[in-house]
Amino acid sequence: MQYDDCRNARPPDNGHSGRKIIIDDTTLRDGEQSAGVAFTLDEKLDIARRLDAMGVPELEVGIPAMGSRECDSIRAVSSLGLNAKLVVWSRMRLGDIEACRNLKADLIDISISVSDIHLAKKLKKDRDWVLRSIRELTPRALDLGMEVIVGCEDASRADLDFLLKVAETAELAGARRLRYADTLGVMEPFGVHEAIASLRSVCDLEIEMHAHDDLGLATANTLAACRAGATHVNTTVNGLGERAGNAPLEEVALGLAKLYGMHTGVDLSLFPALSDTVAMASGRPVAWQKSVVGAGVFTHEAGIHVDGLLKDPDTYQSFDPSEVGRQHSLVVGKHSGAHGIMAAYAGMGLALSPAQARELLPDIRAFAEQAKRSPVEHELVLLYHRLIGQASADRVH
Repeated sequence: MQYDDCRNARPPDNGHSGRKIIIDDTTLRDGEQSAGVAFTLDEKLDIARRLDAMGVPELEVGIPAMGSRECDSIRAVSSLGLNAKLVVWSRMRLGDIEACRNLKADLIDISISVSDIHLAKKLKKDRDWVLRSIRELTPRALDLGMEVIVGCEDASRADLDFLLKVAETAELAGARRLRYADTLGVMEPFGVHEAIASLRSVCDLEIEMHAHDDLGLATANTLAACRAGATHVNTTVNGLGERAGNAPLEEVALGLAKLYGMHTGVDLSLFPALSDTVAMASGRPVAWQKSVVGAGVFTHEAGIHVDGLLKDPDTYQSFDPSEVGRQHSLVVGKHSGAHGIMAAYAGMGLALSPAQARELLPDIRAFAEQAKRSPVEHELVLLYHRLIGQASADRVH
């Protein structure tokens, strides 16, 4: 393949609906690289089993060059007999690659910096060194019996023309896949689309998007990459990862299906238990309003919303929460309306008329303002009895 001849040889793949996107989840590698996170072996095995049970097809499971304990944990995951393919991560160094021998992994990601700032400031190397390393070390990785991903660290700050040469070199050297890493989370969806489409136009490699969330755009950038022709994406459970984290598995899988009709084969109805497992193992609790899995994302209080949901859930849901193993929860508070109050009490077996519900609203709003939360069931019962008692007293007088 000649670089100059093939740069515009094929337009980007603009067919979306029905496409299969492969998730290569890196919770056990990049997720664990989050500062202060360290999984025990039992936790790693539990997370791996749960990811596999959900149908996640690839798992990046560790960094062999870290030493014997890491290698032992990788072997333990491989001994589980999972359906998922296993990926190990390595720097583009012969010693690191050799450390991946005999681990029963299916793929090896050999990572090399491709931005000029990394080459000049971190490695004291030039672009020719990058291309030469890929040509020399990709075959050495293939000799271990694994397929090769060439990981382009800091690809989002690399010169695009050079990145296209890296892709061509990786393909000629025998790599199966190119990983485009937005290492610092500095990309935006339009730029990602342009970069991935350009890569798609010059090579037949699988293209994997690796997004970080420093600007809150990891999911958006991952979706944009898929629209531009990426075949694989890196994710982590709950968006765990270095600094602001990686693209969350739950957001990416749901977004691909709902927005583009692209399929991942991942069963998100099993996700809540996995989310809780990773949150506990990592010591990183999920935020109340975290999309898909946060405790509050299917909790409704506002009167207009609750009224609509009671009439037809589709009025105020973008997708059925059962698809992600969740359900709607109606609470009462400062912004509740009479219909919501009546529904809340009906759920406790207490009937209220519309007039009684309206009478209760001021007390409920005052409670919410003072307590900074919604009243729980026994508190609602107290308010109810106060209302009924007052009504009885008024009738006596």
